[in-house]
Amino acid sequence: MRVLVVEDELRMASLIRRGLMAEAHEYDAIVLDVMLPGINGFETCKRLRTAKVWTPVLMLTARDAVEDRVAGLDTGADDYLVKPFSFAELLARLRALARRGDPERPSVLGVGDLTLDPARREVRRGDQEIALSPKEFALLETFMRRPGEVLSRLHLLEHAWDFAYDARSNVVDVYIRHLRRKIDEPFGRRSLETVRGAGYRLRDEP
Repeated sequence: MRVLVVEDELRMASLIRRGLMAEAHEYDAIVLDVMLPGINGFETCKRLRTAKVWTPVLMLTARDAVEDRVAGLDTGADDYLVKPFSFAELLARLRALARRGDPERPSVLGVGDLTLDPARREVRRGDQEIALSPKEFALLETFMRRPGEVLSRLHLLEHAWDFAYDARSNVVDVYIRHLRRKIDEPFGRRSLETVRGAGYRLRDEP
C-alpha cells in the first residue's frame, strides 16, 4: 500500500512516514491533517474530489467535535481519526480503506489477447501459457494495469521492485528485454514499446 501523508507537525509526519515507509507518486490512501497552514484539510479534500481524485482519504486531527467529523466526511473524506491515536489503529483503518478496493478493477487483466491472472499467477497470449519469473510477472502486471499509458522507469521501479533500487539502475531495461522475448517475439508482436525520453508503454493491440 502507498500512502500520502499531509501533516504540518514535522515530528508527527516523520513518525508516520517511518512507520508506513510511504514515499511514492501514486497512492492507495491519503492521510490528511485538518489543521494545515493556508488551505486546511477540509478544503484540500474538497478540491481533490472536485478534481475527480478518488483516492481514499483518512482525516487526521486534534479536533474531536462531532461537527468537525461531519464537516470532514461531507467534504469527501472516507474516515476520521482524532489525535492522539494508536499507530495500530491508524494501520487498521488504512487496511479497512484498502479492503474496499476498486469495484471496477477486473480480477483478470487483459490487453488484446494477452491476459494476466494475479490470483493464479498465470499469463497467456491467446491459449498459450507464458512462464514468467516473479519479477517479470510484477513488471507485466504494472503495465497491464495501465494499458496504453507511458510509464517511466521510476514508476516501474516503485511498483515492481522497491525503494532499495537506484533510479539510475538499468534493471528496468534488462527486464523489459526479458519480457519482450517472452510475450512479444515468439508471437510476432511489438506490444511493449519504448517511448524515447519518457519510458515504456504496453500497447493495446487488436
